[in-house]
Amino acid sequence: MFQANWTSVTGFIFLGFSLYPKVEILIFVLCLLMYSITFLGNIILISISILDSHLHTPMYFFLSNLSFVDICFTSSALTPMMINFISGTSIISFLGCAAQMYLSLALGSTECVLLSMMAYDRYVAICQPLRYSIIMNRRVCVQMAIGSWVTGCLTALVLSASVLQLSFCDNNNINHFTCEILAVLKLVCGDTSMAQLIMLVLSVLLLPMPMLLICVSYAFILSNILRISSADGRSKAFSMCAAHLTVIVLFFGTALSMYLKPSAVDSQEIDKFMALVYAGLTPMLNPIIYSLRNKEVKVALKKLPTRNPFGAILISKFN
Repeated sequence: MFQANWTSVTGFIFLGFSLYPKVEILIFVLCLLMYSITFLGNIILISISILDSHLHTPMYFFLSNLSFVDICFTSSALTPMMINFISGTSIISFLGCAAQMYLSLALGSTECVLLSMMAYDRYVAICQPLRYSIIMNRRVCVQMAIGSWVTGCLTALVLSASVLQLSFCDNNNINHFTCEILAVLKLVCGDTSMAQLIMLVLSVLLLPMPMLLICVSYAFILSNILRISSADGRSKAFSMCAAHLTVIVLFFGTALSMYLKPSAVDSQEIDKFMALVYAGLTPMLNPIIYSLRNKEVKVALKKLPTRNPFGAILISKFN
């Protein structure tokens, strides 16, 4: 399928942040910090969700899926960039670029759907608590998680194939730090209208629609919170919802600004910094905001020293 590309381009060169040599080292340090916190935080969350039977609930089942997606997503985007920075090389093969593009699209798309599934789970838990265990039973949760992964993987396959089957020009310099689909598309020779149309349709399905579902779910949740008689209870609930929505706005906002911006707007430099937000910052914030400050998780963390010699270190990091 990609045979035509091999005659003109066998690899790509990342330009990354070379236009900003004064801040390149700072960006590397920030990326290393974000990746370290993301990896540690999400590994902790996955571990305690498995080890502690009290966390064997739909909420933590979805959070574990989100944590796994975040680890893989950040690894696929930031790790190659940091390795390239250390090694001093910025070259990637055509097949390597294709794999990186597919993984980033698959994981990003899966996260979009997964976040909407989690919002629905919270809606059922808060607005229909008596029916929660019936509606969100194990079978339904597994089906929702599998549906998120399948949707993400199929979407990535269609998007990647629509771009990689096209012919590339002699210019193989990608003005990005990863094989981001929009940056790769700029290197294509010839008509890209079909690929852009496919991208537009799938972007609408995977960005505004899940975000609309999330907003509707949280509208019902907030409406229910207003009925809480305790002022302290309302304050805590509002605080938690605000934190969740902050992460959602960061993730979807940056993605929307990149994939649904007018075609006349060319902002590749801004896009690179936007990509750092949804590939580095959001995955780092997810475990902290969604669960590592929750009372249930704190209790589970305190039990870790009896099961894991590193438990005391983990508690000191997040308590």
